[in-house]
Amino acid sequence: MTFEEKLARLRAKYLTAMGGDIYDPEFARVAAQQFRDGDKRKWPFADPATLLGAPFRPDAPDLPGYGGLEVALVGVPMDLGVTNRAGARLGPRAVRSIERIGPYEHVLKRVPFAESRTADIGDVPMRSRFDLASCHADIESFYRRIVTSGVVPLSVGGDHSITYSILKAVGAARPVGLIHIDAHCDTSGPYEGAKFHHGGPFRLAVLDGVLDAERTIQIGIRGGAEYLWEFSYDSGMTVIHAEDIPRLGIAAIVAKAREVAGSGPVYVSFDVDSLDPGFAPGTGTPEVGGLMPREALEILRGLAGLDIVGGDVVEVAPQYDATSNTAQCGAQMLFTILCLAVDALRRRKPQA
Repeated sequence: MTFEEKLARLRAKYLTAMGGDIYDPEFARVAAQQFRDGDKRKWPFADPATLLGAPFRPDAPDLPGYGGLEVALVGVPMDLGVTNRAGARLGPRAVRSIERIGPYEHVLKRVPFAESRTADIGDVPMRSRFDLASCHADIESFYRRIVTSGVVPLSVGGDHSITYSILKAVGAARPVGLIHIDAHCDTSGPYEGAKFHHGGPFRLAVLDGVLDAERTIQIGIRGGAEYLWEFSYDSGMTVIHAEDIPRLGIAAIVAKAREVAGSGPVYVSFDVDSLDPGFAPGTGTPEVGGLMPREALEILRGLAGLDIVGGDVVEVAPQYDATSNTAQCGAQMLFTILCLAVDALRRRKPQA
């Protein structure tokens, strides 16, 4: 075909086409869900911000069956458990401010909001802004209602201590496995009279019987706190350090994660300090030598097909990042976890 013939073909097909005219079958499937009124779309910067631009349903917790939701996006703006720089209480607000995440995950081939009843239900209501133990009681109570309603919770923290109380709800009926991407194992013991701190949620969850240590893998671990993570090794968790990642390769790490997680229910917890602070400086305990966002996304995408029953993104502290890159990374990781959760949901409820 000559240049002129190619140009004539393209002009015949596209010269008068509108932006919503999509011909590839896969792309057309996505476009049909987005362009319901010609080529018009909602402005991404209009209206109050929500997590991933989801519908806002703060009424859902008060409705029977959570108002028919399948996935609840939840903010947990609590950082009373940090050991270093505070500020993750502003994480949910920062992630909500990020525009244009989704609607299509091109690797997983998912359009999660079109394939599930998902909404941002607001933030966990807490009785006290000063009492860490009280906050954790409120978190656990709130998530037990979500889980008993058959809804999948996906959360934005807050510091990593919140995951313990979420796991107490998610793992109440049976212990879950864990894909944990972080710079720190977070399996140390109580300090200074407090067990609710962000350095120990997974130790507590194992000891409470809601987390299966042998179905837990921790990826990206590094920094000077290795001596605190004895429990990870003694309990049977699989630990992959940051320096192991280029040596092993992402494919091998994904294969190991899938092997460890197995076929049972799995929770995904993503701490933004797993990323190198060159990409995500807005966090309380940055550690150099971390993952690139591309590597983190590749690991998460490799989890497709696992029975994901919940997940979170934690430790976004936006005041330490003038660029908003950390919140941008957090939102993208949340969207990817949402796609994994919807994929698992559809496998569990193929006719829904």
